[in-house]
Amino acid sequence: MIAVLQMIGVTAFAQHENLTKSKTFKQMNTPAKEARHHIDTATFGAGCYWCTEAQFQQLKGVEKVESGFAGGEKPHPSYKEVCTGSTGHAEVCNIYYDASVISFDELLAAFWTCHDPTTLNRQGADVGTQYRSAIFYHNEMQHQKADAYKKKLNEEKVFDNPVVTEIAPFTAFYKAEDYHQNYYNENGEQRYCQFVIRPKVEKFQKVFKEKLKK
Repeated sequence: MIAVLQMIGVTAFAQHENLTKSKTFKQMNTPAKEARHHIDTATFGAGCYWCTEAQFQQLKGVEKVESGFAGGEKPHPSYKEVCTGSTGHAEVCNIYYDASVISFDELLAAFWTCHDPTTLNRQGADVGTQYRSAIFYHNEMQHQKADAYKKKLNEEKVFDNPVVTEIAPFTAFYKAEDYHQNYYNENGEQRYCQFVIRPKVEKFQKVFKEKLKK
């Protein structure tokens, strides 16, 4: 069982060497230019939100990350309801960031690195529409950048298969139950954290070592 969990934890990164060497990644990952200090929000679905949260918490300029649900029809769903796949919601993270420290472009670079955006409605062993790759944009700038970079990744054939990330307007975010928040930091000894989340975080830290909080 441990071997299976370890394999799941690293599989999502198997094809990301091409991503980090691509022109598109380098363009996205260029340090933010000086901008007015303000807190903006990005909403990403990248599979299990425990993993997504743990990775984005590492980045300088990210002030707060909340795990929850977006993209569905049922208001205020519970985790159990979302797990049935009947609500239409995806597990997502609201990422509150200082735009003068980290740009939306850089967050997109992290987003496409932190999971496999080429698998439809699944990440590793997590299967269902709630685990889909998704960007819920908050304004037209985010919309245009997400669309443009997705197109470039596919044109450059960075991944073995096409990027299938859903790009849709943000409508509502429903925060998940308290025990889902800050999950990796508070449950680091749990098996899923050790053998799935930890390898992802360590690889994420290597890619973005210049952008990590001290």
